[in-house]
Amino acid sequence: MSTVTESTDPDSDRDAHTERDYSTARERVLSQVRQSPLAMIGASIAVFLLLLTVVTLVDRHLLNRTLITTLLHDPYATHPENRLQAPTLVHPFGTDEQGRDILVRVIYGAKTSVIVGVLSVTFASIVGVAIGSVSAYYGRIVDMAGMRLMDVLLSFPAILLAIALMATLGRGLENIILALGVVYVPTFARVTRSEMLSQKEQEYADAARVVGYPDRNIILKELLPNCLTPIIVQATFSIALAIIAEAALSFLGLGVSPPTPTWGMMLSKGKPYITDAWWYMLFPGLAIMVTVLGFNLLGDSLRDALDPQEQGEGRI
Repeated sequence: MSTVTESTDPDSDRDAHTERDYSTARERVLSQVRQSPLAMIGASIAVFLLLLTVVTLVDRHLLNRTLITTLLHDPYATHPENRLQAPTLVHPFGTDEQGRDILVRVIYGAKTSVIVGVLSVTFASIVGVAIGSVSAYYGRIVDMAGMRLMDVLLSFPAILLAIALMATLGRGLENIILALGVVYVPTFARVTRSEMLSQKEQEYADAARVVGYPDRNIILKELLPNCLTPIIVQATFSIALAIIAEAALSFLGLGVSPPTPTWGMMLSKGKPYITDAWWYMLFPGLAIMVTVLGFNLLGDSLRDALDPQEQGEGRI
């Protein structure tokens, strides 16, 4: 006589259910990107910029700019005889006031913008999610202290706070990442807190507390996975905002030190020549516009794909 044994392990059932939820969300995102032309454009721009960043990092630090110099020009080499040359087949984006090729400097400038955008948002999301989760879960004094600190940071305009931090920290890639990361921490803290407050009142959270799970496990393994949708969407939009902020800081002379090319610095350097060399400011400005547009389109598609209400209502 055979005996059928059924699994009664709640942890394994919960893990299987979580895995199915993640798989469904991943399928929705991929389907949304494939079906929407705008989402495909945004995803293509984001992926292209990430690949371009990886290639330029390898070329800069491992190949000593051999690849870019062989294919196009050296982004740091000056040629005074080619000063402010209009776009040609040799220099498709023209040259700057020192005869450097603007195309390769725009390509190398993408590295700085993407690194600052991704790393500053990563820092802001980690710190902000931690503050928002702890504040929402424990409430009372902890919540009041955490949110009042966030209110202090939000009371300053983002760009002014970034300028003040850069004036204190000094120029440099690491300082830009830290300054912009601090600026965007309150956004992630408030988004996480709002979602966590609703999730911690659900029955599964009460069940976890009754079973005796430690608070850390409840926050990290039970509540936080169900709060990831708005955090991921916010991160995508914040990357675009961080790229604009980095360009603004570089334009004001508070970014990466020369001669490292950045889009904001190129806009600043090209300002005196705007009437005589229109290409100097045009192409870095277009690079910023296309990059921000790509991440915003990607954020819109992620929001549509991950929003349960959108899925429930359906699309016409």
